[in-house]
Amino acid sequence: MDSSDYVLETLRKDITEHNLQIRAIIQDINACVGPLAELQGLNSAGRSKISALRKFIDKFGDIAKERKNSTFLKDVVSYREQLASTMEAFKKANISAMLAIEKGAQEELLKPKTEETALRQRQKRDKENLVKMSSNVTEQLLSISRQLADTTKRSADTLDALVTSSDSVIGSQEELKITSSTISQSGKLLAKYGRREFTDKILMFFAFVFFVACVFYIVQKRLF
Repeated sequence: MDSSDYVLETLRKDITEHNLQIRAIIQDINACVGPLAELQGLNSAGRSKISALRKFIDKFGDIAKERKNSTFLKDVVSYREQLASTMEAFKKANISAMLAIEKGAQEELLKPKTEETALRQRQKRDKENLVKMSSNVTEQLLSISRQLADTTKRSADTLDALVTSSDSVIGSQEELKITSSTISQSGKLLAKYGRREFTDKILMFFAFVFFVACVFYIVQKRLF
C-alpha cells in the first residue's frame, strides 16, 4: 500500500467515525429539553465535528481528483450527500430542541399562582435566555444553510469531475483500440512482406541454378 492509499484509508475511517459521533450528538439534541446551556454545549460539539468532517471529505476529494479515480470520486459524492443529510438533521434537531425548551418554559409559567414571584423571575430569565439562544441558534442555522449550499455545490463539482474522468477513460480506451488495430494491421503486412521476401529468395535461387546450368551447358558444348 503506497502513501496515498494509506492516507485515503485513514480518511475513510475518520469520516465514518465523525459521522457516527455527529449522529449521536443529534440524538442527544433531540432528547434535550433544557437547560439552554446544555443545548448550547451540544451545538458547539456538533459544529466542531461537522467542521472536522468537512475537512476530511475535502482532503479525500483533493486526492481523488489528483488520481482521477472514478471510484474515489463517486465516494466523494456519496460523502458530501451524507454530510448534507447530517447537517439537515442537525438543523432540525436544534429547532425541535428549541421548541421543547420553549414549551417547558410556557408550562412553567402556567403553574399555580402561589409561586407567582418565582415564576416572574423565571419568566424573565427564560425570556432573556430564549432570546439569546434564539439569536445564537438562528445564526447557527443560517451558517448550516450556507454550508449545505456549499456542500451541494461541491458535490456537483465532484460529479462534473467524475464525468470528465469517465470521458477521459473512455477516450483512452478508444485510442487503445485504434492503436491495437493499427498494430494488428502492421503485423499482418510485415508477415505478408516476410512471405514475399522468402518467395523471392527461392525464385532467385532457382534462377541462379538455372543460369549456372546454362553456363555449364554452353561451356561443355564448346569444349566437346
